[in-house]
Amino acid sequence: MSVDFKEFGRRMDKTLEHLEEDFGAVRAGRANAKVLDRITVEYYGSETPLNGVATISTPDARTLVIQPWDTKLLKEIQKAIQTSDLGINPQNDGKVIRLVFPQLTEERRKDLAKQVKKYAEDAKVAMRNIRRDGMDYVKKLKKNNEITEDDQKKAEKDLQDLLDKNIKKVDAALAAKEKELMSL
Repeated sequence: MSVDFKEFGRRMDKTLEHLEEDFGAVRAGRANAKVLDRITVEYYGSETPLNGVATISTPDARTLVIQPWDTKLLKEIQKAIQTSDLGINPQNDGKVIRLVFPQLTEERRKDLAKQVKKYAEDAKVAMRNIRRDGMDYVKKLKKNNEITEDDQKKAEKDLQDLLDKNIKKVDAALAAKEKELMSL
């Protein structure tokens, strides 16, 4: 009998998705609409993602333009950006909001690199916890005599291989983000 690890694989995939979201929220001196993904504004009594109430465009490499569908939202959007951890002061001209991303200093780049390394390490820890849950599941199956000792060893090896494969994906994503941060 082989042990089904689909759920553990899905959980690791979710962890990777979460890591990509975290990386997307780290700005790298270039305008990227992903940095606004976590920002929400109150719209008709409910918190709505910014991209659900406005068009976001990138006219040049270091500027984002946010054009709300309802101009009454300009002040709400401006306030939401100011209270976020984005560190950019929005410019409101009455029709659109402009976000101008300053060139990053070397020190700021290093701080951001440390931040993305922490995100990657958190993802690896989460994946190791998922592997541990899988190992506990396999041990329980063995204890209940649902699988043989050989099946248990194979299942544990398969879990380790799944973890190793996903850790490589985390490392590759980290390397790409660090390269993006350190390039001018």
